[in-house]
Amino acid sequence: MNKSKKLTGRKRDERVAAYIFVAPAVILLIGFLVVPMIYTVYFSGFKYQIMRPDATTFIAFDNYKKLFSDKNFWAALKNTVYFTVIVVPVQCALALGLALLVSKKFRGVSVFRTMYFAPQLTSMVVISVLWSVLYNANPNTGLINSILVSLGMSPIKFLSDASTAMNSIIFMSAWQGAGYQMMIFLAGLQGIPRDQYEAASVDGATKFKQFLYITLPGLKGTIKYVIMITMIQAMKLFTQPYIMTKGGPKNSTKTLVYYIYDQGFQKGNFGYACSIATVFFMIVVCMSMAMKKVTAATD
Repeated sequence: MNKSKKLTGRKRDERVAAYIFVAPAVILLIGFLVVPMIYTVYFSGFKYQIMRPDATTFIAFDNYKKLFSDKNFWAALKNTVYFTVIVVPVQCALALGLALLVSKKFRGVSVFRTMYFAPQLTSMVVISVLWSVLYNANPNTGLINSILVSLGMSPIKFLSDASTAMNSIIFMSAWQGAGYQMMIFLAGLQGIPRDQYEAASVDGATKFKQFLYITLPGLKGTIKYVIMITMIQAMKLFTQPYIMTKGGPKNSTKTLVYYIYDQGFQKGNFGYACSIATVFFMIVVCMSMAMKKVTAATD
């Protein structure tokens, strides 16, 4: 009897200790995520100017009516979806290729791992500034155009032409972010038993067949995770267009997050910005749920 009471008391103490350790994280989560979300939805029903908080008026769903008839919103949504659809497969494929390369045992492989992962450790602001210089249309200052001119080719307006600006940002973003996904894929590759490859090699399977029937099935869970986090990160694109193009030229690189910033903090339309943020949140949730269903169907 005493023993059972001691066990019950110990379990209660462990439960209390668990709640104490979890409480700070829960409080921070509520304070910095849940509460701001509630306020965002709340202020989306108001005409709220940051510089004139005393003139706040309730307008119900007028911000949403304005939103769905706003050409700039649809352009920003189109740019965001385009960036996500292109950068997710490109970045994931690049990361998987790099992971397969650095998973091999050869001299200096640790150096290559560090080189590929280094861009991930560098601030996106710094990388955006550096690539702005590389993309400069002037051959005298832009390294890439300098090389093109030396090869007898015409310089390309990477960031000042609406037809090339977003693609230039996509290329830079895929290069910068691939290192993080590479490390995740590398961890997944190390979890695949080596004896499977040895058995397949003995049976005469080529490297491609080993990749197709051993590597990809072994990385199924990892691939799903990488695609999910890459998609969410891509939807939040802001720093690159803000630093490199300011959303131009002709709004060709203006994304939803940039448009929220522009309306809320540049033009002061805080209520309207909250309505855009609410719709953006719903879009991300719907895309995440759709992706989850698609990946679940492949199991």
